[in-house]
Amino acid sequence: MFEMGKFEVLDHPLIQHKLTIIRNKNCGTREFREVVNEIAELMVYEVCRDMPLEDVKVETPVATAVEKRLTGKKVVVVPILRAGLGMVDGVLELLPAAKVGHIGMYRDEETLQPHEYFVKMPDHLDKREMIIVDPMLATGGSAIAAVDALKKRGAKSIRFVCLVAAPEGVKALRDAHPDIDVYAAALDDHLNENGYIVPGLGDAGDRLFGTK
Repeated sequence: MFEMGKFEVLDHPLIQHKLTIIRNKNCGTREFREVVNEIAELMVYEVCRDMPLEDVKVETPVATAVEKRLTGKKVVVVPILRAGLGMVDGVLELLPAAKVGHIGMYRDEETLQPHEYFVKMPDHLDKREMIIVDPMLATGGSAIAAVDALKKRGAKSIRFVCLVAAPEGVKALRDAHPDIDVYAAALDDHLNENGYIVPGLGDAGDRLFGTK
């Protein structure tokens, strides 16, 4: 019997303030890219809140003390290409020793279904804490396929982190993988007929990389 994962909206005032900046259609590529990384850094602070600690002895300049350090599984940050790349540097600011894996997905514009074209991961995923990052959780298709790809390669502990989620995507991901934790900076209203989140951010990949 597995433990049920959680869904959490991280409503810290700084996260919400910065999310408003990038929602604005007039936010330029440079600012959009910078703020996405800032939000990712703020989010990972909360995402890691329940990571286990162990006691260690430390010689301070004054005395010997018993203090805390992270223990347990090593972290792997897994961006879903290409938009997920925009969150990686923010995560690495707080977890500089984390390894980075990559999952390449593209979405069929007619069926809206994801297709995997690239997966590159470090070894021993069963001994690692996986953090998948992608700015958008829309239909949930890419997120589900990414989790499928990691589980197929042995991953046991997976967290999914996005900036903006649609209720449809959250439901689809949690129905398919109820054991993983899902974190979002915002839960938006719905998906439109084109599969875009409303009000959303538009196409996060295009806005990050200046493409159309």
